[in-house]
Amino acid sequence: MRKLAAAVVAAGLFFGGMGAAAADTWGHELNMSTTGAVFRGWYKWEPRLQNRGAFHVRGRLSDGDPGDGHNVYLRAKVEGYGWVRVKGTQRKTVNIDELFYDGAVLETNHAEIQLCRDRGSLRPDNCSDLRKFRR
Repeated sequence: MRKLAAAVVAAGLFFGGMGAAAADTWGHELNMSTTGAVFRGWYKWEPRLQNRGAFHVRGRLSDGDPGDGHNVYLRAKVEGYGWVRVKGTQRKTVNIDELFYDGAVLETNHAEIQLCRDRGSLRPDNCSDLRKFRR
């Protein structure tokens, strides 16, 4: 019985350590907010030849004001390409795990990201400050 308990404890410590090591690889925290929208997550630069050397963003995109009737989105841009939108859902929190990359090169070196609340076609969206990143 003692050996079984020791094995269970050892396995728990081993797998718990693996989880902590995996979390450390995400390193850079990325928290953004604007009126009616919140993003909490992390970013990392993928290594060359892995996931296209992309700017990788992972986290939770939330509607910060569920009663306003507006959607939220995260938008990103790399190198000389246009903006790419990652849409959220009204009155909910969604998980985001996106790769943004330049398909013409082996590793992306510049990225920009912004969090916005979509206020429809008649009023301008309100967005957070533009965040710029370099590898």
